[in-house]
Amino acid sequence: MEEKQGEVVLFGTWTSSFCTRVELALKLKGIPYEYVEEDLTNKSELLLSHNPVHKKVPVLVHNGKSIAESLIILEYIEECWNTTPKLLPEDPHQRAKLRFWANYYDQKVVPFFYIMSRAKGKEEIEKAIEELSQVLKVFEEGIEKDFPGQNPFFNGDSLGYLGISIGAHGCNYKAVHEVVDAVVISEKNPKFLSWINALKNCPLMEETLPPHDKLVARFRVFLASAQA
Repeated sequence: MEEKQGEVVLFGTWTSSFCTRVELALKLKGIPYEYVEEDLTNKSELLLSHNPVHKKVPVLVHNGKSIAESLIILEYIEECWNTTPKLLPEDPHQRAKLRFWANYYDQKVVPFFYIMSRAKGKEEIEKAIEELSQVLKVFEEGIEKDFPGQNPFFNGDSLGYLGISIGAHGCNYKAVHEVVDAVVISEKNPKFLSWINALKNCPLMEETLPPHDKLVARFRVFLASAQA
């Protein structure tokens, strides 16, 4: 495969919420881009050359220069295309808090979905769900403390950095429910559930998220592989 010559190229895979983050930011900013779908079982030489350290997607290539890791890519997009709509507010402290909670979500919440995929039986799944509920409670309390009376998932009327970061992953929760045959995100975390549902109803999010049935089918394949 030849190197793409377009100004902005995104290497990704449609199942990855991390890649969805980048697509959301590019669309929100109105940035034209080429998309290259990667087969992660047979990674292209281009992907490996652009991300030789982690060898993963997403990778954004801008004028031949590569940027890896989804949250870093979001910040790069914000800095490079510093036009409205903005992903982050102007205030440095507000920006820092949004980054903190995006990192918290990636470090504390996302791993539970991999834990559940490898769980042996209902008891292990239920244990993981209960532990996830406690992690989400910390998230709920932290968001309310750090952003009283605000909606930190949007920056004005548009999706913001935190909304993109959380929504690209969390909005697929019903597909996870279906695959593990359990309610993973429930009324035990009512604030988180309401935030995710509000993000899911955002037109740009609806347009960009992968189709539910297609995602469920792929998740089932991943689950069977993980438990083999």
